[in-house]
Amino acid sequence: MTTTRPNGSLYTSIQNNIATLKFGHPASNSFPTELLDRLTKELDQLSVNKDVKVIVLKSEGERAFCAGASFDELVAISNLAEGKAFFSGFANVINAMRRCSKLIIGRVQGKAVGGGVGLIAACDYAMATVDAAVKLSELTIGIGPFVIAPAVERKIGVAGLAELTLAGHEWRNAYWAKDKGLYAKVFDTTAALDTEVDLLAEKLASYNVEALTEMKEVLWKDTAHWDDLLIHRAEVSGRLVLSEATKKALAKFKDRK
Repeated sequence: MTTTRPNGSLYTSIQNNIATLKFGHPASNSFPTELLDRLTKELDQLSVNKDVKVIVLKSEGERAFCAGASFDELVAISNLAEGKAFFSGFANVINAMRRCSKLIIGRVQGKAVGGGVGLIAACDYAMATVDAAVKLSELTIGIGPFVIAPAVERKIGVAGLAELTLAGHEWRNAYWAKDKGLYAKVFDTTAALDTEVDLLAEKLASYNVEALTEMKEVLWKDTAHWDDLLIHRAEVSGRLVLSEATKKALAKFKDRK
């Protein structure tokens, strides 16, 4: 199924029990709210699809994997309800990935910022190219990666989260991310990445589906409270984005764009 709209594209193909889920947006594969909502619904549908045993999550193009949430929507937030709804977008996607009964392989071909890092962290297994640097720059504009922090911390630990967040003005390269556990493998080329992603997906799709489902539950143990936690974090971010300090920081950032 393909859905292409001004707010981005979402494409799902299913072959040999492997669902390939591809998202895209002209602004470095960033996510407006509508695209996040569609991704959440698609993940929920794939979770109960008996023809699917494993999911490959990827983005369009050869450059950025994901630039996070839509900046244009961020600067347009005018009240707490809008702020909470905006930040709940990634909360809902991460929770959909967490509760999905199918293992999710992340295919990361380029840089990831903010919510894009959260997407990678919420994958059960992620592989990347050397170009897949990561950055959490939310503090630099007066907010923080509060919604995605549980997923990121789960993968790279508190120390890794602190380094990535407190030095959010700096990129961390793909090998740093691999050493921390965000990526399982790093490849020199996209072709090599795709070969390995395909091999792993095919191998997993050949296994007992009940065993795969049980393994998914094991990997995500003790996270059921995230349904409430991530929405609470979205409200925190929604409140901070309305502060004068954040408005000034966003205005400066917008002027530089």
